[in-house]
Amino acid sequence: MSGEVRGRMDAVHAEQKDAGPQLAIVVPAWNEEAVIAQTIGQLREVAEALGRPYELVVVDDASTDRTAALAEAAGARVVRVEKRQIAAVRNAGARATRAPYLVFVDADTWVPETVLRHALLELDAGAIGGGSRVAFDGRGHPLAESFFEAFKVLWYAQELAAGCFLFARRDAFEAVGGFDERWFAGEEYWLSRALKARGRFAFLHEEVVSSARKQRAGHGLGMMLRLLCLTAMFFAGYRRPLQSRERLGFWYDGTREGKPVDV
Repeated sequence: MSGEVRGRMDAVHAEQKDAGPQLAIVVPAWNEEAVIAQTIGQLREVAEALGRPYELVVVDDASTDRTAALAEAAGARVVRVEKRQIAAVRNAGARATRAPYLVFVDADTWVPETVLRHALLELDAGAIGGGSRVAFDGRGHPLAESFFEAFKVLWYAQELAAGCFLFARRDAFEAVGGFDERWFAGEEYWLSRALKARGRFAFLHEEVVSSARKQRAGHGLGMMLRLLCLTAMFFAGYRRPLQSRERLGFWYDGTREGKPVDV
């Protein structure tokens, strides 16, 4: 993007500062007391550095720990729901905000300033939505690492957004119906495809950093094999298991690692 175009956009942003938030950051959370304060603090720092009016909402999905209290103390507005369904939780966050740009960030994910800046510039320039590459914050089980690296190759080849970081124009997000609430996992796949069908979808080559906790403690070889089978079935076209919470216990019933994101 040229300096001249960027300068015009900066002038427009300055004029719009009194018109309400331009950016809504939505963080879904379930029992995330180990990471939520760090994540909110980092997101606030990045958003404020960009100089655009923003709103930051944590959607607390029936947490039984201190997630909500810690999020509020860190400066987020907390919306409480009892969905236990990630697509519905993300949608609830979108409905609780009003900014024209939406950014969905997982509670265990670190978004560098350059990534958020680039995402917003893409939306300014007409992109309908987008995502970025993802790096993990540490090492895990060797099989898990191999699995996730292979998965990323397949995902990136299609230039789809990862669930941990996805951005969209609100009008486009609402036009496609938001996240499809039939899915308990993989909801970002369907939203990415729906948005791509409506306009330019920006896939950023910069990386956000997400926790490698699914590759570490509490998620052993058995979980990796189940995840591998689910992924193989997904790409083969058999996706019904992702419509069942009971079949996705490693996301919905598992314990959270008590370790902040390591950047």
